[in-house]
Amino acid sequence: MENSEAADTSHPGSSHLLAVGTKKGLWLGLSQDRKNYEFTGPHFLMQEIPSIGIDTRGGRTRILVGLRSEHWGPTVAHSDDLGATWQEPERGAITFPPDTGSALERVWQIQPDSADRPGVVWAGCEPISVWKSTDSGEHFELNRGLWDHPHRTEWGAGYGGAAAHTVLPSPADPTTIHVAMSTGGVYRSTDGGASWQPRNKGIGAQFLPVETPEFGQCVHKIARDSNHPEVLFAQNHGGVYRSANNGDSWDYIAQQLPADFGFTILTHPHRSDTAWVIPIKADAERIPPEGKLAVHRTDDGGASWTSFTDGLLEPEYNVVLRDAAAVDAASPVGLFFGTRGGTVYASADEGESFVPVLRQLPDVLCVRAAGIEL
Repeated sequence: MENSEAADTSHPGSSHLLAVGTKKGLWLGLSQDRKNYEFTGPHFLMQEIPSIGIDTRGGRTRILVGLRSEHWGPTVAHSDDLGATWQEPERGAITFPPDTGSALERVWQIQPDSADRPGVVWAGCEPISVWKSTDSGEHFELNRGLWDHPHRTEWGAGYGGAAAHTVLPSPADPTTIHVAMSTGGVYRSTDGGASWQPRNKGIGAQFLPVETPEFGQCVHKIARDSNHPEVLFAQNHGGVYRSANNGDSWDYIAQQLPADFGFTILTHPHRSDTAWVIPIKADAERIPPEGKLAVHRTDDGGASWTSFTDGLLEPEYNVVLRDAAAVDAASPVGLFFGTRGGTVYASADEGESFVPVLRQLPDVLCVRAAGIEL
């Protein structure tokens, strides 16, 4: 859910924005057909861009980026003019209170809330923490309910770090929020973030003594069904899952996939029980199965999957990271992703065919797409 609306390319003032964050900067592209883009960048050259949010609420396009500089450290910057200028708070948008004894390492997720909650933007960070902004992402406040959770000392670090990498506010209920972390699993709040409970029943954790513990799973990404907010999908470190009850329990749905490991999962912005994954062979190999990159889509909640490879380069030995993929809200839906080898692909037909729109970039960490008004 990026609150991105479809670009009506028949309207002279509309366009499509594709934002690509890498280990060494940000690229921004505009297109009328979601195939041919004019890019600017790199913005923030030599800074890591692990997170991007495109906020189109209120008739304005605001691009929010999580920055990480080896010299200046991490923060959140924003632009209201498509990257021509950038603003960031002098003392940082995200700053841990002194009593925590902690410092921000990385902003893993920037998530604008729904249209009826203007100004609210969420962030998931490293060390594992969730933050809320009520001023469109200029300043954030630490969620103490999760930070002070008794499980926190037992949450470990995934291979990339100890990250709250997914924040999913429910569009149907402002008091319900899901968070996924590596490692810790899925947690849910039903009181607006005051308290949190683990919701991992059925999700495996083969690397732990108990394979289905209460918490401790390395969930790589979760996504919410567009029409039924209680339906969730998860890509795990081993396993693809679906929940029909707001995360109370999860069912394994990867039986027809060539591999059940991966980093990203996306859901359709209009159609129920439609989701995309990009399988990776694990754990020892960490490449697309047989070096053949493929996007898999289910239209029936994981009962079956269809593989799409049209336009994807072969061979491919680079992975697609958890936030390096996105959908827009157009009709047909567009799907966009980038690899750690620096190739960015665009599809204007729901992932059935792709065109490379950028090549030879640094590792792609985050991709976001939205229809915008110029």
